[in-house]
Amino acid sequence: MAGHSKWAQIKHKKASADAKRGKIFTKIVKEISVSARIGGGDPTGNPRLRTAIEKAKEVNMPAENIKRAIMKGTGELPGVSYEECQYEGYGPGGVAILLDVLTDNKNRTAPEVRHIMTKHGGSLGEVGCVSWMFEKKGYILVEKTKTDEDTLMSIALEAGAEDLKNDPKEDNFEIVTAAENLGAVQHAIEKAGIPVSLAEVTMLPKNYAAVDEKQAEQMMRM
Repeated sequence: MAGHSKWAQIKHKKASADAKRGKIFTKIVKEISVSARIGGGDPTGNPRLRTAIEKAKEVNMPAENIKRAIMKGTGELPGVSYEECQYEGYGPGGVAILLDVLTDNKNRTAPEVRHIMTKHGGSLGEVGCVSWMFEKKGYILVEKTKTDEDTLMSIALEAGAEDLKNDPKEDNFEIVTAAENLGAVQHAIEKAGIPVSLAEVTMLPKNYAAVDEKQAEQMMRM
């Protein structure tokens, strides 16, 4: 009986791991498809696609899955079409929230986003209510164990980066670039033999808001 119980636990753990892996794969496939649809199927000239492919390889996604996701994005293969949409609103404590969402059904997604935000002490707002508080930027993370600040700063600034941040509380250097310069800066860093943990075009806040412990917990749950 004990042996049966142990086997059941192993099967349960494997099923949980497989489910988690499946969710990760699905998320990355969506990102690859949308990136290919927006910027084309060649990762050389599409930094967002290149980053998505790197994420796929990190979780051991089969090359065929990556290829199919790209081809669906470029229209070479039929399949579910994902699109990007943006939602704006407020979180606990009045924190501005800007959400970029990948969906295959915008009519279904909007009510779901509204429900989640309301459930956790926030609210969905109108278009334009908080987007002015953010700037579209390239954002790169490099582990501090992989290089030193002076070396990285020299490479990044020479390639066109706008800023390098070194927060003593964090494990990564943060590099901010103009959105159109992300690929060039990432390429320069990697060419120097320094691995990049994350490279993406994102919306960075112009200012940061302080929240209390309860509000912070609500934000994390949201």
